[in-house]
Amino acid sequence: MAQKPQSAGPSQRQQRVAELVRHALAEVLQRGNVQDPTLSSHVITVPEVRMSPDLKLATAYVMPLGGQDEAPVLAALDRNRKVLRQEVARRVNLKYAPELRFRRDETFDEAARIDRLLRDERVKRDLVAPTDDEPDA
Repeated sequence: MAQKPQSAGPSQRQQRVAELVRHALAEVLQRGNVQDPTLSSHVITVPEVRMSPDLKLATAYVMPLGGQDEAPVLAALDRNRKVLRQEVARRVNLKYAPELRFRRDETFDEAARIDRLLRDERVKRDLVAPTDDEPDA
């Protein structure tokens, strides 16, 4: 029997389910369905969710708005993982309710780092197009 080739990224089903879980999780956090003072006092963004190939594990990348109090928010999400899982399961029709794991979203930090690099004087000098007066190297 032919083996399935190793794909570089998630399948279309993984991506579709991840998006459904992301929307459900964002809705639960926005509506305040979880009774936790830390979660209710912060606006939490969920920019990405990644699903395992068997769809039983969802890794949610989260960030409090403004990037403040990341550690307490992640701890509160971990404390309320079971309630969040139940709420997501009510909203997403899957055979198994995925186990939720929460990680800090680092894409904003990476974007800021790249922006700083592009604003660096040495990089700006390299990005400027040569004029007709300058000889080509």
